[in-house]
Amino acid sequence: MKQCPKCSGNLADFVAVCPYCGTATPLAAQFAGASAAVAPPVSGAVETSGKAIASLICGVVFFLWPFSAIAAVVLGHLALADIRRSAERLTGRGLAIGGLVTGYIGVSFAALLIFAAILIPNLLRARMAANEASAVGSLRTYNTAMVNYATTCPSQGYPASLAKLGPGVSPADCDHAGLVDPQLGTGLPVKNGYRFFYSPASFAPDGHVVKYVLAADPVGPGTTGRRHFFTDETGVIRFSTHGSADVHSQRLE
Repeated sequence: MKQCPKCSGNLADFVAVCPYCGTATPLAAQFAGASAAVAPPVSGAVETSGKAIASLICGVVFFLWPFSAIAAVVLGHLALADIRRSAERLTGRGLAIGGLVTGYIGVSFAALLIFAAILIPNLLRARMAANEASAVGSLRTYNTAMVNYATTCPSQGYPASLAKLGPGVSPADCDHAGLVDPQLGTGLPVKNGYRFFYSPASFAPDGHVVKYVLAADPVGPGTTGRRHFFTDETGVIRFSTHGSADVHSQRLE
């Protein structure tokens, strides 16, 4: 039991205000002090986080500068951390989240661009290598067909055009010998990014062809192929990386 400091009324220990005169007891003062210690009043004006604003701006402008997306992600996380520690003195959580979302989208987009920049050149080089290998294989097929044609049609020697090597009824048919596939057996064949140019180079006194030249050039230099190829009746295949190949170009091993 305790007494009211003003009217001396008997009070229980847990009573904070005297019911007789309304005077606050020392216990009320203790409660007031404890409340002040637990929940101090917020002082200062509330403001928006500058990092949150910067995060959103960087996330939006990544369309103009893709690498700003990284700054958007970093600033967004920093802004959220500052807001959590600010005891409600900072706002801008929505701005920070918006910056993070656009930032992560931008980072993903930039990663795709980097991946494409690495992958596409490698695919192009692989495609050109495959086309070049196909062109060399076609030249070897032509050389073999030329020998067979000259043996079958000695009065004509080598064919007057590549079309005479195309599909026919019989190999003995000197106009359609059937020695190469339809794609190669035309006047100006194109196959796997390469165009083939054939020309008789020398004639015997009786008119039959005794020498020929055959070139294979990429349809799109640097795109469908890098090297230019050349062969003749010797069966040797030569190549050049600087324009059309000829009999003086480097021999293909």
